Parts: sequence; C-alpha cells; structure tokens
Amino acid sequence: MDRSAPAELLDIAVEVARDAAATAYRMRVEGVSVAATKSTVTDVVTAADRAVERQVVDALRRLRPGDAVLGEEYGAGETGPVAPGGVRWIVDPIDGTVNYLYGIPHCAVSLAAEVDGEVVAGVVRNVSTGEEWTATAGGGAWRDGERLRCSTETDLGQALVATGFGYDPGRRAHQARVVAELIPHIRDIRRFGAAALDLCLAAEGRVDAYYEKGLAAWDQAAGALVATEAGLLVAGLGGLPAGPDLVIAAPAALFKPLHDRLADLDASGGP
Repeated sequence: MDRSAPAELLDIAVEVARDAAATAYRMRVEGVSVAATKSTVTDVVTAADRAVERQVVDALRRLRPGDAVLGEEYGAGETGPVAPGGVRWIVDPIDGTVNYLYGIPHCAVSLAAEVDGEVVAGVVRNVSTGEEWTATAGGGAWRDGERLRCSTETDLGQALVATGFGYDPGRRAHQARVVAELIPHIRDIRRFGAAALDLCLAAEGRVDAYYEKGLAAWDQAAGALVATEAGLLVAGLGGLPAGPDLVIAAPAALFKPLHDRLADLDASGGP
C-alpha cells in the first residue's frame, strides 16, 4: 500500500488527533495557564497549546519519520523542507485557544496531511465534546460515520453565516464594519471563535456559510477539506484560492451572492 494514500494518512491523523485532544482536555481540567502572547495581548498561547503540539510532532516523527510538520506554535520545527511527493502535516494544537482558556466548549485539535501542496486528509476533533469530523480528498466528509452534506439554502437573505475576528484592534474594527453592512442581507451572524470548527459546522449545514479574513494554513487545512468534501465551495475573492486575505465557504447557490457582497464591502481589506 502507498504510505501516502489518503486513507492511511487519515488513519494516522485520527489516532494522533484523538490522543492530542485527550491531553488538551486533561490539561484544561487541571487548570489553564497562559504561557505567552503573540500578535497582541489578547492573542494568547497556553501551556497546553505548546504541550499538545509537541505531542503531535513527536507522534508523527515516530509513525512517519520522513515527513515534514508545520505547526502553529513551533512553525516547521526541526523537520526540514518537504521533498517532492512527500507529506507535510499541518497542525493546530488547539484551535480556539481563547475559548479553551475560558472553558467554552468550542475548541479543537486540527490535523491535516498535505501532498505536493494539496491537503488530502484531515481531522478536526472537538476537545470538549469529542465530536470528530474527517475527510479525504475525493472520499467525502464524515462525522461519527455519517456522510456530511452542506446546506441546501439558496437565498442569501435566509442564510445563517459564521465568521470570526482577528486580534489586531484595527483589523477587528474593519471586520466589525463588514459585519454591520452584511447582516441586513442575511438571516444572522454567528461568531463561535474556532475557524476549523466553523468550517465543519458549515460542512454539515449547522450554519449555511462561513467567511473570515486572516486565517493561517493551520486554521483552515483540515476544516477546509471537510467543507469541500461536503459540497461547499471554498475559495477567496476574485478567483483567488482561500488564504489569509479571505476564506469563503458556501454552497454553490450562495457562494456568488455572498462573495459579491463581501467584495463590495472590502472584506479582504483593512489591516
């Protein structure tokens, strides 16, 4: 069997993510400590973020020693560059760290496997609830053995849309202005605070669509694959791929009207 086959990579991702989520859960029960801040004083890193990522990296080195790893807390670490045809793992040890800090049960371990720049397998596991979403490229998206299908909503005015905000005050102010102008044209906004989980909620139609500016690779790698495999279009503005400027995930019928509204509102602009 090809050791880079998506199904095999997913099996490894699930094993590693479940163990990592168990560690994150245990450390939350024992008490959370802030280890550092990043972009602003509100952009926190907990000791659990670092411990969980180290656990994931160590597990992947043991199971697949030739692979590269990109993580939120340690970057590319000590794994070196990715060889052509090689696998790069992309990990967010705790997506939704502020939720985790406050004990809000909406945070997750996100782990994806990428081959030649394409994410081919991914898992997102809610640390608090144990809910788990998985996907492989071409193999569909799943939660607890159930195949996921995105919303069938066709009217943007009836769409429940999730989004998120950055930590920089200037960016947050710009994003708030976008939401203020968008909300009269949709059913309502939801802001849960964990991009990977937001993408998974969109994948199963618990929200109709999602957009956000400022996402890094680890924020969206696994969740975007789940969303895509559930039938959502996942992209940026003006034909660009989903990335730091903007990620939009919406059913085909909603994508263009949401995209055009966000373009008019300069959702990818600001700081």
